[in-house]
Amino acid sequence: QVQLVESGGGLVQAGGSLRLSCVASGSTLSINTMGWYRQAPGKQREWVADISSGGSTDYASSVKGRFTISRDNAKNTVCLQMNSLKPEDTAVYYCNVRDWAWPPRNYWGQGIQVTVSS
Repeated sequence: QVQLVESGGGLVQAGGSLRLSCVASGSTLSINTMGWYRQAPGKQREWVADISSGGSTDYASSVKGRFTISRDNAKNTVCLQMNSLKPEDTAVYYCNVRDWAWPPRNYWGQGIQVTVSS
């Protein structure tokens, strides 16, 4: 089992920046990919970005060029630097990790609110 705790959300004006962090504990040696999802009110949860154990990154087109994902394997941490924030980035952001099992098991954080005002 892997437990995830997010931090760093809050309220910011459009054009501003926020940095989300997520710390994993428990069976951290089993972690493969780490990433972020978000869910806006009335919408389905959507994938935002992820980073592999080797450091390869991938981003949703809506955030590419504005968000940067990074991880520190020694600290079992994944971060999401969000710049040039837009009101449409407002959502609850969830940390996600997948392990090496097949099929991979998904673990989720409790979610953290990000609100971007216009």
